[in-house]
Amino acid sequence: MRARLAALSLVLLLGAVVIYAQGGPQGNRVPPQVTFSAVNCSGFVTDQKIPNAIAVISGEQSNYKITFDRGDLVYINRGQDKGVRVGDRFSVVRPIEDPNRVPWFKWQAKLMKAMGTEYQDEGQLRVVNVQPKVSIAEVTFSCDYMQRGDTVVPYSDRPQPPFKDPAAFDHFAPVSGKPVAMVVGGLDFSDVYGKLQTIYVNLGTKQGVKVGDYFRIFRYQGTNVETVPQTKDYQYTMYGFGSAPQRYSWNDLPREILGEGIVINVSPNSSTVMITYSTIEVYAGDYVEIE
Repeated sequence: MRARLAALSLVLLLGAVVIYAQGGPQGNRVPPQVTFSAVNCSGFVTDQKIPNAIAVISGEQSNYKITFDRGDLVYINRGQDKGVRVGDRFSVVRPIEDPNRVPWFKWQAKLMKAMGTEYQDEGQLRVVNVQPKVSIAEVTFSCDYMQRGDTVVPYSDRPQPPFKDPAAFDHFAPVSGKPVAMVVGGLDFSDVYGKLQTIYVNLGTKQGVKVGDYFRIFRYQGTNVETVPQTKDYQYTMYGFGSAPQRYSWNDLPREILGEGIVINVSPNSSTVMITYSTIEVYAGDYVEIE
């Protein structure tokens, strides 16, 4: 009897180990989600004016502090006279421009201007004390440093949509037939991106985009404005390494699908997209289509 019980216990233990190794029963698997930090620190581009009447005006230890971070107390220029209450929450953003002003691809500056103004997420505040004309707020969450003059707006939740299973990625997906746009830029003015990095594309709610939608990212070989480092006509010939029997232009060859990304923020003419899967580097100037 003891031998049977021992054998049964061993079988149950091995079964538990197998289930644990597989991540639990298949029916209970929960798709990974975009993290709170990723969603709330992704930045955004919008052609809608962000009211800048409320601002960070100073903070404690301001005689030597030039920036403020999580846990610091800052002052905002709204108080009892404007209905502010203890516990109110705010987000802090800052309009920014690329200090380099060097376009990465031919239409980058023009497209970004059409999309609107780029804003950087700085963090979040919670009011802890209200006075007649100013309030004191604690920095409860930081993406980057806050400074005097940063814009303060009422807090609103940003959804955290689930990822698709990366195994469903189709490297040879046919053209979807849905709107096509470009990777115009990215967080921190970067021009090359990989998995879990944030990009801005010039499609938004006016084109039917919503949070949780997926974009497929792709590239044509041999276009005259291609942004990947290249040698002219490399798509069909490379000196010393062979040549095709005839000349092939970019539209004679299959497109190369690079990856896909999920929409985590959307404005009328732009979307903030997190790359969830990529086969190689994605560059500003690559193309996207709604899946």
